[in-house]
Amino acid sequence: MNNRTEQMDDLQLVALPTAVGCTEMFVRFSLTEWKLRPMRDAAAEVARQLAQAVVGAVDQGSAGMLNARVRLTGVELIIEIETPRVVRVPVVPDGPRVGVTELGAARYLLWASLPLPGGMDASAVPLPRRQRRPSPAAAIEAARDPLPEDHNDVMQRILYSLADRPENRRH
Repeated sequence: MNNRTEQMDDLQLVALPTAVGCTEMFVRFSLTEWKLRPMRDAAAEVARQLAQAVVGAVDQGSAGMLNARVRLTGVELIIEIETPRVVRVPVVPDGPRVGVTELGAARYLLWASLPLPGGMDASAVPLPRRQRRPSPAAAIEAARDPLPEDHNDVMQRILYSLADRPENRRH
């Protein structure tokens, strides 16, 4: 079995009640993007319960941050909430493995592990292929004002402007 993490997404939130719904939506989005729709509802519910456990342990006056994370590894989907607060393991129905791990330096990891459907391995999950593309607005601007063929001219103007700033002048 391969235990290498094949895909991971995370989201940092303030540990307030709104983080519960945001964590649930984050897990739903990640699983939709990873084409794991059959797991989406169960995983979102587990994420909700983990986030509620963290938010319930927080003093709302000094909430702090939490990190919600989903990982595909081996034959499991792992949902993690990292927090600086001590958290009790919530009772999660339908049998996912859950636990709390102390990471040290006042950091705790509340986690749940769900098996991937149908004996699937994480390396077989069709992950999205992301490409850096300019936004539609940036593409329109680039078409309106294309760079000159000689890019050195642009660099020379930038360097000249930087050198001519008052703080760079010698007195």
